[in-house]
Amino acid sequence: MMKYTVKVFTGEIMFAGTWNSVYVKLVSTNGESERTYIPKTASQGSVIEHNVFCPFSLGHLEFVVLETEPYCLLGYIKNDWFCSKVVVTTPEGDTANFPCYHWISGYVPLMIREGTGKLIFNETYRRAIEERKKELQSRCEVYRWSIYAEGLPQIMKVASASGLPAEVRFSFTKDLEMKFTAAKVWVKLKLAGLSTNKEQWKSLDELSQVFNSHTTDVYDYVKKNWKEDEFFGYQLLNGINPMMIHRCSKLPENFPVTEDMVKASLFGKSLEEEIQKGNIFLVDYKRLHGVTANVINGKQHFLAAPLCFLYMTPEDKLMPIAIQLKQDPGKDNPIFLPTDSKYDWLLAKIFVRNADFAEHELNFHLLRTHLLAEVFAVSTLRNLPMVHPIYKLLISHFRYTLQSNTLARKALISEKGVITENAGIGGPGMIEFLKKAMASLTYSSLCMPEDITERGLSSIPNFFYRDDGLRLWDIIHRFVKKVICYYYTCDSDVQNDSELQNWIKDIFFYGFLSETSTGIPQSFSLVTELVKFITMVIFTVSVQHAAVNSGQFDFGGWMPNSPIALQRPPPTTKGQCTESTMLKTFPDINTTAHGMVTAYLLSKQPTDFVALGNGYQDLFSEKAPLQLIHKFQDELKKYNVEIQHRNVPLPLPYTYLSPNNVENSVAL
Repeated sequence: MMKYTVKVFTGEIMFAGTWNSVYVKLVSTNGESERTYIPKTASQGSVIEHNVFCPFSLGHLEFVVLETEPYCLLGYIKNDWFCSKVVVTTPEGDTANFPCYHWISGYVPLMIREGTGKLIFNETYRRAIEERKKELQSRCEVYRWSIYAEGLPQIMKVASASGLPAEVRFSFTKDLEMKFTAAKVWVKLKLAGLSTNKEQWKSLDELSQVFNSHTTDVYDYVKKNWKEDEFFGYQLLNGINPMMIHRCSKLPENFPVTEDMVKASLFGKSLEEEIQKGNIFLVDYKRLHGVTANVINGKQHFLAAPLCFLYMTPEDKLMPIAIQLKQDPGKDNPIFLPTDSKYDWLLAKIFVRNADFAEHELNFHLLRTHLLAEVFAVSTLRNLPMVHPIYKLLISHFRYTLQSNTLARKALISEKGVITENAGIGGPGMIEFLKKAMASLTYSSLCMPEDITERGLSSIPNFFYRDDGLRLWDIIHRFVKKVICYYYTCDSDVQNDSELQNWIKDIFFYGFLSETSTGIPQSFSLVTELVKFITMVIFTVSVQHAAVNSGQFDFGGWMPNSPIALQRPPPTTKGQCTESTMLKTFPDINTTAHGMVTAYLLSKQPTDFVALGNGYQDLFSEKAPLQLIHKFQDELKKYNVEIQHRNVPLPLPYTYLSPNNVENSVAL
């Protein structure tokens, strides 16, 4: 008799174990073993070792079949089991790995494929091909596309988070932690009477008492410096929305700034000459033009669609020098300047910050990370089996994404969601704006090296988002290239991979709505095309999401710096604004409280945080990819140290893209 030593691993997550009886069967091209009972309990975090005997050598193992049955009187209890993997040592001394990482529910046998990555056209075992197809057919029944809103990326069809498959849902720990944290914060605000108080703020001192026990060092810095022009410019580079600014090559026709207006800010230098030197930058919130503003607490609120010029001084300080709050120039649309009265200029900057809130939350955060991550995740689950190397490379980058998005649609952007009810861009304007943002979405804007070049920001100083982002893009790209080239040895391999072609076809159709103008590939012909696209996917759901998510409370917790809504229209004349005007323009107390709590909850790092570069080992088993993974992780650790040294002398350290702080997926 031939002895096979089988080790069955149960996951470390809460309630992973089972009281059910567990059976195992080994399957190979030569035959299969008997169904063998494992006489031990599969408890959380356990490793059960048991021998399976066979009258002959099975040769290369293709599958392990796991099956559970109710244990005696416990049969009436639904007792799911999370098996992480099975490792088999053959009589010849070889080791075969079978990654599972799947909840086994009910009593239907689960067939787990041996972990070696394999492309569909390399399959020679007929049963393996059949099981590959069955796996995808089964997944397609669960992961179905659904229209969220016409003109926007499609989402997974699911009524609520409880309807999601167990393997893509939050862990018990994360779920409980989120609910407890949210409940604790809301109870505190309700006890203070803030969440239901529809009055206006009477002073900034009154506002400063809110959330003062939850502040961070950055929050305190923002609170102290939010009025300063230098900090206003800094945020457009290293705040939570570094995506709007670009170098200005010529004066916009609808922004009639004159030399006389800005000569004081340019220290007597010519505006035209400074444009030619590359020292003038522009942020243009034109997508907000014509968008319907929300009604909050029964009161009409207002949106601006500002244009703002900034000047890079000889001291490398990015300073705002002119602001126009509406797109169409005219007598009722003055150009505000730093030489205007204190509150004229400050209120103009507040309207810019509110416009930036809208662009940040809906375009660069919701659309370009969350919704795209869901598209990438659903297409992966529908089109790539577990044995596919691209599945192995990507699946850890979709951890918790489907539940995170499902909850967001219910709690944030549903009819009664926080953004819908409390943001100036909420209500009917939200979908209007998202459709405009979708129309501007391009492949090149998702690829950081191209985006930085297109925006003319390659040489602007003190741009830490760019420095860290480009470095991480390069590290990810080199890692992806080596892994891809291990499995795809030539361009024809890419062309002949029908599963891969279906994957990108779904992304193009359901995610980018078949718009060729986006530049998103409809198919892959070259290995280099595949490497670039996979790099973009990983970068988007990890690095880019961290850049626009992690600092939300730091920069937006102090409401005046990033107001969720404004209840007075943009000023049409100069010389009329006072501190009272500013306070009456800010959102009401309850609206402010909802915005602050949301920013706090979205920014709070969970205890089960998984940093960039982790999770691959669970699915890869070949020596070469595992070596590449270790090298990738080492490079990330090295760069993390470099960022720490860089940040030491900075008055405001930029930490959001330190690899240790970048979550591996859109998990919140």
